[in-house]
Amino acid sequence: MDVKSAFLHGVVEEEVYVEQPPGFEDPLHPDRVLLLNKALYGLHQAPRAWYETLSTYLLSNGFRRGLIDCTLFIKEKGEDLLLVQVYVDDIIFGSTDDKLCKEFEKVMQDRFEMSAMGEMTFFLGLQVNQSESGIFIHQTKYVGDILSRFQMSDSKPISTPLPQNHGITPDEEGDAVDSSLYRAMIGSLMYLTASRPDIMYPTCLLARYQANPKVSHYAAVKRIFRYLKSYPDTGLWYPKDDNFDLKAFSDSDFGGCKKDGKSTTAGCQFLGNRLVTWQCKKQTCVATSTCEAEYIAASSCCSQVLWIQQQMRDYGFEFLTTPIYVDNETALQITRNPVQHSKTKHIDIKYHFIRDCFEKRLIDVVHIHTDHQRADLFTKAFDKSRFDYLLLVNGIKVKQE
Repeated sequence: MDVKSAFLHGVVEEEVYVEQPPGFEDPLHPDRVLLLNKALYGLHQAPRAWYETLSTYLLSNGFRRGLIDCTLFIKEKGEDLLLVQVYVDDIIFGSTDDKLCKEFEKVMQDRFEMSAMGEMTFFLGLQVNQSESGIFIHQTKYVGDILSRFQMSDSKPISTPLPQNHGITPDEEGDAVDSSLYRAMIGSLMYLTASRPDIMYPTCLLARYQANPKVSHYAAVKRIFRYLKSYPDTGLWYPKDDNFDLKAFSDSDFGGCKKDGKSTTAGCQFLGNRLVTWQCKKQTCVATSTCEAEYIAASSCCSQVLWIQQQMRDYGFEFLTTPIYVDNETALQITRNPVQHSKTKHIDIKYHFIRDCFEKRLIDVVHIHTDHQRADLFTKAFDKSRFDYLLLVNGIKVKQE
């Protein structure tokens, strides 16, 4: 559903004055200002006023607000559940009973002027294909748009977004390129990573050189676009089954950044075989060993798991002892052993909270062989066969017609 003129429904609580609009001045008092009763577009208070109006209305109609996500509203009727997610003036909703959906449409249309768009096929730039066997989320249209925007529609396709031995460095001696164009290309790719984890690592790697991009960096970005040319309709496949076990994978490289020697944290979280969140981020400190880099990555992954556990309680799921798969045995032993090892004294205390979560049985750390580490996709470049395997196990597929 889409709310027409959403911000105009919000009632302003603060005292806000505006000038008289052009063409509607009071001829007797042209210098007077007006006290606002309702919000206007462009007003800083408008989004908050609209959200307050909408949430108050939904709460008065039997909904409860999500504990973690305040834009999620839940209504339970017997064993059936109605979920409503709000993003400014766009609303998506679903239920285990079609009658609850129809009731919700009527409730909303009684209060606001709405346009019902039917089954969701497009939301915030994401294309959604629903079928009996599952849901496929992709950004094929957006890929075509950015290929045209940057004159890459006729480029030569390539099979991987980054060569295995890419050798990307700050390249201080290289020739500079237009930084505005480079940043525009990186920004376009960052938006695409919402449904394309396969380009997450190369995009984040090249984003580090936006301040002073060189020809070598520009060529690497163009290679990502050539890869998109080969696989424009790749996306995330969510099969329809009852497996909702939460599990996570954590990985890290060691000193992968050629600029400052910092490592890259990588992580991905699954509900069953469905990839729901993923991360690729340069660490804030320099790790002195692979163990330390992996331990910091596992702590970051633990934070994400705790957030998902809290979020899923709103949907009626309770997860405990969530496994986090790590391929470094020493990092596992540091987590499991509460004794402060002398070799970990220098690690920032904020990363040690994973031990507390392990003792409380909120998470479990499990060793996994590097060959089966799904988060490996977000730490380095691979050859074609290994890259295709990681896409397969992460549920990243080409759209099926």
